[in-house]
Amino acid sequence: MVKPTVKAVLLSPQRELGAKPLLVVGSSLGTSTVLWTETAALLGDEYDVIGWDLPGHGISPTTTEGFDVAELADAVVDLVDSVSPGVNFHYAGVSLGGATGLQLGINHGNRLRSLSVQCTGAKLGTPEGWLERAATVRKLGTPVMIQGSAERWFAPGFMDRQPEISSRLLHALRDADRFGYSFCCEALASFDVRGQLGSITVPTLAISGVEDSVAPPSFAEAVAAGITAGGGTAQAVALDGVAHLAPAEAPAAVAELMRTFMKENGL
Repeated sequence: MVKPTVKAVLLSPQRELGAKPLLVVGSSLGTSTVLWTETAALLGDEYDVIGWDLPGHGISPTTTEGFDVAELADAVVDLVDSVSPGVNFHYAGVSLGGATGLQLGINHGNRLRSLSVQCTGAKLGTPEGWLERAATVRKLGTPVMIQGSAERWFAPGFMDRQPEISSRLLHALRDADRFGYSFCCEALASFDVRGQLGSITVPTLAISGVEDSVAPPSFAEAVAAGITAGGGTAQAVALDGVAHLAPAEAPAAVAELMRTFMKENGL
């Protein structure tokens, strides 16, 4: 396995980096930094917000070799160091981006000021399910996932209420590279850090959506319980009317939860 390369988009106003605390945000499988557009806009006056894309998604190059979630976490640290060497940062991520956050907490906790993991868990799905999806997308391309993803990603009625946001996210899925997407599926197939949560010492906020069938609130509760059992500080919050993409579905609620948490816990 080779550590992938990930690239970032500045989501806060243009200014010299370093004057504000750094917030790094990660997106879910099949989306891009557009997932964070609304939430980042609400936080951008107080934080320098940069979003990174998964391999083969958004502006990140695809890869010809597999990787695991730990290598994604290493790639995020490399990215931060290319922007602002050695700086400690707040991190927030959704689904696979959130799994990467847990891995950052385990392997690079000394670099984090706070951690927000959203719509994710210490293990997601089954290895068989992810490997089957990887094979399907590798053969047929990402458009084959659009209908199922639309059903999983959004709470009932969201696509009707917010056609522009939902369309933007589904276009990101359509445009994702089939091989990058498939390698991400394979990374999720091998991801299971349930036994390592107790080693996370950075303050952690686990946000879930009540309507999320992929990572229901019980997953966030289990993450918080695993961290606190090891002596860490963590809390779980469930949002009504939200499914799997909390920052896009409820940007005001997510931004307020994150702002409060980062101010209370960001060292």
